[in-house]
Amino acid sequence: MAKGHVLVLPMPCQGHVIPFMELSHRLADEGFEVTFVNTEVDHALVVAALPPGGAAELRQRRIHLAAIPDGLAGDEDRKDLNKLIDAYSRHMPGHLERLIGEIEAASGGGRPKVRWLVGDVNMGWSFAVARRLGIRVVSFWAASTACLAFMLKIPKLIEDGETLQLAPGMPPLHTSLLSWNNSGAAEGQHIIFDLVCRNNKFNDDLAEMTICNSFHEAEPAVFKLFPDLLPIGPLVADRELRRPVGHFLPEDAGCLDWLDAQPDGSVVYVAFGSLAIFDARQFQELAVGLELTGRPFLWVVRPDFTPGLSTAWLDAFRRRVAGRGVIVEWCSQQRVLAHAAVACFVSHCGWNSTLEGVRNGVPFLCWPYFCDQFLDRSYITAVWRTGLAVAAGEDGVVTRDEVRSKVEQVICDGEIRERARLLRDTARACVSEGGSSHKNFRKFIDLLTQHLAVSKP
Repeated sequence: MAKGHVLVLPMPCQGHVIPFMELSHRLADEGFEVTFVNTEVDHALVVAALPPGGAAELRQRRIHLAAIPDGLAGDEDRKDLNKLIDAYSRHMPGHLERLIGEIEAASGGGRPKVRWLVGDVNMGWSFAVARRLGIRVVSFWAASTACLAFMLKIPKLIEDGETLQLAPGMPPLHTSLLSWNNSGAAEGQHIIFDLVCRNNKFNDDLAEMTICNSFHEAEPAVFKLFPDLLPIGPLVADRELRRPVGHFLPEDAGCLDWLDAQPDGSVVYVAFGSLAIFDARQFQELAVGLELTGRPFLWVVRPDFTPGLSTAWLDAFRRRVAGRGVIVEWCSQQRVLAHAAVACFVSHCGWNSTLEGVRNGVPFLCWPYFCDQFLDRSYITAVWRTGLAVAAGEDGVVTRDEVRSKVEQVICDGEIRERARLLRDTARACVSEGGSSHKNFRKFIDLLTQHLAVSKP
């Protein structure tokens, strides 16, 4: 018999689905039954990308995959966050209520079978749906807690002006780089800003606890400013990094065999997450820059990463770097970053990638694309000092020489490597028994097992 049934709802983006699935595995380890709710489009991607036996493993662990519509037509662009957020905020509440009703009916009626919602802070509307149906709420923040702090301090931001630092020890940030100011087309920025303001109220009024995929020593100034935010990370689904965590694309396992054949500390790993787009010129400059390093590299290039790239040019490049450079469409990034052969990580600085690099002591070359990634770059380069950042020219292009030079600087800087190693050791200590994240996770589990406690008014 499960301890209880938890509904888990991430924002419909790859960077949110993964940590929510990692958390779902941890809940299953604690004896909870989990219903993991994706949009229909994301659900189809996750199911199609599951490794052999993955679906059976999830069922065996009592993690059930469910789907509801996001309100967009099948062929609409879901990389346009303004459009996606506007649609799901209006259409998904009714579909979520219907799904919960179906779960209740399947459980025999009475009180809803689901006792708790663990919902994304970005999906605050779901908190209202849950509470209306008698379901208690814990909110989960999947990005850096500093990003959440900026959102919670919106009145102060409006007052302070152009360059912001909420507290000593937090990275400064220009207003143009606030997450809602660079997540899509300018004419749609008000959609995300309005969502943030609504979510702040939903979270404050309806969530009994807010947990974060971070650790105290990574962001001490934030947790001093907001002591009620509980870091439980860095999250992993399992120590062996083999459980399915909701990837949208199938993983290329062959690159791990290739890594096994490379010397320790030799490989440049390059990946820009699930949303970044490069034009053909920037792609070619990066490619040639990697070639010029003379080092082995593993580069993740999604099928939609560079629309319009010349197939002939890419084929010629592959031939030039054959054996030394490997290009894959997707991979198990956690297992790659845990591999001893990896020397540095050329990254867009999404928070999952940032934590995965931190957890393995890998130095960074930062290349942010949008949203909270600029804030994460500031952590890496200015606060933790575990990496450097690329600098674009006046035309906005990062040149091949810049790529070659910065890769060499990162790999050859012993002080960066040592700081990355120390931060790795701290992150691991936090999630070990007695560590700060471990203690906070136990508080979270204790709350979920208090079935008879009175809900927050």
